[in-house]
Amino acid sequence: MSKDIPGAKSLGNTCINGAEKNVADIVKFGNGDMFQLLCKASSEEEGWMKSTKAMEINKIGCVVQVTTQQGNNVAEAVCFVPGAVIVDDNKHGGRKLVYGGEPASIEQLRVQINFLASLIKDLQDDAS
Repeated sequence: MSKDIPGAKSLGNTCINGAEKNVADIVKFGNGDMFQLLCKASSEEEGWMKSTKAMEINKIGCVVQVTTQQGNNVAEAVCFVPGAVIVDDNKHGGRKLVYGGEPASIEQLRVQINFLASLIKDLQDDAS
């Protein structure tokens, strides 16, 4: 799908720096790379993209977001992976999740649940 087509999107962006170069009217607030790209595949010509991103919460785990786009149709899923940390994937490139050690305490889990509830509410508000 060419960028010359109205409504076409830049499917090859992998970080905020790339998006700044490819999207003329980008507006940012905060850390645009808070979610780190783990892996991505896309085709501008065929108009599709699949990506997996994760946000690490120190000593608690990772929030993982999976996105699939076909043309203008987008599907996303978000989940929490307790105890996961993000590391470089030296074998395949990109990054991957691995188990990071001791599980979180009950208080850390309470903080995480409140954070995830807020994130889900924000995503639901954005979708409506």
